Amino acid sequence: MTTITTPFTGGCACGAIRYQTAAEPVLMLHCHCRDCQRSSGGPFSSFIIVPKDAFRLLQGSLRFHDRPSEAGGKTHRGFCTNCGSPIVVATDSQPEIVAIRTASLDDPSWFKPQMDVWISDAHPWDQMNPALVKFEKYPQ
Repeated sequence: MTTITTPFTGGCACGAIRYQTAAEPVLMLHCHCRDCQRSSGGPFSSFIIVPKDAFRLLQGSLRFHDRPSEAGGKTHRGFCTNCGSPIVVATDSQPEIVAIRTASLDDPSWFKPQMDVWISDAHPWDQMNPALVKFEKYPQ
């Protein structure tokens, strides 16, 4: 595993979106909610949570798809309008943070998940790491 160095960078599959983050993650996780399953095309989405003020788009602009959130307000999923790559998630309930999709990182090798959230929506065939902390829905 590579060590995280800040700032770290990432972008979409086609190169239209580029971003930089100046802070180390405050949390790393897998989300198993149905929205994350649908937007990722897999059994869960992996995220690095950073302060919103530390995230900066360097190139391009994201399009957002909004959905109601059980935590209140909406969840805003940002993706590239050209290739469709999912990049970030922001929520009305926690406006001070942004969740970055690990697949969009230039170097995702340092990602180390700390928990699984929304396991209430996890598929029975999804073999989660038993060493990770689990939450039925949102972490307390």
